[in-house]
Parts: sequence; structure tokens; C-alpha cells
Amino acid sequence: MDTKAFKRLLHNSNRYHRQGFGREVEVMKLLQFEYQSSLIQQIRENDYTLQRGNLTIRLAEAFGFCWGVERAIALAYETRQQFPTERIWITNEIIHNPSVNQNLREMQIEFIPVNSQGQKDFSIVAREDVVILPAFGASIQEMQLLNKKGCKIMDTTCPWVSKVWNSIEKHKKGNYTSIIHGKYNHEETVATSSYAAKYLVVLNLQQAEYVCNYILNGGDREEFLTNFANAYSPGFDPDTDLVRIGIANQTTMLKGETEQIGKLFERTLMRKYGPAEINNHFLSFNTICDATQERQDAMFKLVEEKLDLMVVVGGFNSSNTTHLQEISSKRGIPSYHIDSAERLGPGNRIQHKKLHHDLEVLEGWLPLGPIVVGVTSGASTPDKVVADLIQKIFDIKAAMQ
Repeated sequence: MDTKAFKRLLHNSNRYHRQGFGREVEVMKLLQFEYQSSLIQQIRENDYTLQRGNLTIRLAEAFGFCWGVERAIALAYETRQQFPTERIWITNEIIHNPSVNQNLREMQIEFIPVNSQGQKDFSIVAREDVVILPAFGASIQEMQLLNKKGCKIMDTTCPWVSKVWNSIEKHKKGNYTSIIHGKYNHEETVATSSYAAKYLVVLNLQQAEYVCNYILNGGDREEFLTNFANAYSPGFDPDTDLVRIGIANQTTMLKGETEQIGKLFERTLMRKYGPAEINNHFLSFNTICDATQERQDAMFKLVEEKLDLMVVVGGFNSSNTTHLQEISSKRGIPSYHIDSAERLGPGNRIQHKKLHHDLEVLEGWLPLGPIVVGVTSGASTPDKVVADLIQKIFDIKAAMQ
């Protein structure tokens, strides 16, 4: 499929929109009221520190909403104002934050239902309905379907995600198999892989090492395909499709791990084919999102300080938030991932998600005496949610005196 030709066709349609409708000032006032916080601004201005009594909060120097997320939300709000009476759908969560998605529901923006087989049911969408594509993007197949239906489309895809798609197009043009560092069932990776002719999704360095060992030494083909079930393109054959490789990534993965994976494949192909031939077998572009990188860098800096515990705020299905928690957990700092202040209390209780585990309830999570609590949030978390959480922590600590 010529995905570039289709995108050109779609972009030239008067039913397709990637920019707002001139309502930016009005929408920004709404966003400031609903999502920003004077408390967070106060903490920023005080060297990212707030102390009350024997509790000190240390806030990461980069956290919360990124530009791409703010843009996506603003475009969704503008879309409702531009089309006040039309039925508006969104193909997935606009971002991975429950409060933001609930606000959209209250604006009568509906989510495409998912059937019992886990497939989206687009039959409910009618011609001339308005459909929002979220910040993570949508697959090329979904775009084709919506275009064929004659829907109006508001595309809020983050430009950093689009940058990855452009690299995939270059892989395809050069007959490279795209190795995508990501989670194969994450919306962004589903969208990214839809642009590839051949692809394989690797979750982590361990899986990448398995693939590289197969490239160098061969192995059990059926075992390989079983290990990567649902994570490769139709007809993918590890014996023939790992000769020419291009590297791409889900933009919310850990920057350092993506870089390690890229270097590992480059070294592997150099060993296999020799340094003189590497450019015929390996292709890589920098597609790591600046905002993701900034938040990870700020987290690495924060965990160098003496922290008694760490609270990471963001949607439980938010990949970039999970990776922030991973940084503090690996440092041995007690780390709690919650999605809102409602997970705290009653009393000194927290309902949180441990890394790679289900939700659990812990009593007495805040220790007695003077403590320093680190706080950060994922790129899809509003300042107001972080502010509510910080105030709740102060309230719990004050009640313990």
C-alpha cells in the first residue's frame, strides 16, 4: 500500500483538519481553568521545592503536560466548539489521563466502542460525523475507513509520532524491516507499524538480544515466531527479513534503552556483514521525543537527591509514566504510581500500582518524622492533578502529628 500517497490525498481533503479553527484564545482560557495550578507555579518558582512542617516536597524540573499533549487537548476542545451540534467521536483516549478523557465525555465527545473480540466497532460512525484522532495517532487502515465513510477528521497526532512514521516510510522505501522498540499492542505502536511493509516489535533489550543472537547464529524459527506472536508483520520470516534493518521506537519508551537497542543491532549487523557493508544493512534516525527525554532526564536528576519515597502521577496505561516509575524503582526508592489524589486515604492509606503489577492497597505508606517526597508526573498529567495530590499528602502528614 502506498501510504504516502494516501496521506497526501487525505491531507488535501476539505474534510481533514490538523490545525485549529481560530478559537485558540477562548480554548486556552478553558484549559488554564481546568488543568493549571497556582500551587504548582509557586513550587516551580521556589526551586521546585515546598516545605511545610516536617514534610518536604521535591518536584522534578520537567514533568506533566508536554506541548504535543496540550496541542491535542486544545484541538479536541476547538473541535467541539466548531461543531457544536454534530456527533463527535474519538478513536481512542486522547491521552492516557482519566480526568482529561472524562472531561471530553462530559463535552459529549464519544469513544469508539470496542466489541467482545477487542476490535473497534466503526459501524456506529455515520457519514458527516466528526472523528478525532488522538495524540498517539491512528492506524492507516482506520484513516482509510473514516475517509471512505466521508467523516470529518480532526487529526491531533503528535508531530513527534509523525516523525517516527516518516522514518518508517524511509525503511520501507529501502526495503528495510522496521525494528520498533515499543509495546506491540500500544495505540502508538499499532499506528506506527501500520506504515511499515515489514516490521518486528521488540519490548526491551532482552528481546533485542534474542533477535540479534538469531541473526548471528540462526535458531528455531517456530520458537522465534511464537516468542513474538502478534508483534510482527503478516508473512514475517526471521530467516529472510532480518538482513536489512531500520530502527524506530514508540516515543514514550526509555531513551537509554532505545539507544542501546539501536547500537546492539548496528554492532550485530557489522559483525554479520562487515563494517564496509553496514550502510546496506542498517538504518537509524533519532526519533526519541524531546519531551519524553526531558522528563526522564529530570527524573534521573531528582533520584540523585536524598528521597524517602517517590510518587509518580499519571494514567495507569501511560507508558511514559511507567518508565518514570521504573527509574526511581531501580534506584531502590519506594515508588508509588497513582493516577489521582483520590487514591490517597482514608487516613494514611494509598492505592497504587507497583511496577508491572496490579493495583494494591498499602496502609501506613507515609512514615513518621521528617521526610522528603519526590513527585513527578507523566506527559499526559495536568498540573492541577499534581497539585491536588501534593495538597493531599500535606493533609495526611499534618494529621499524623
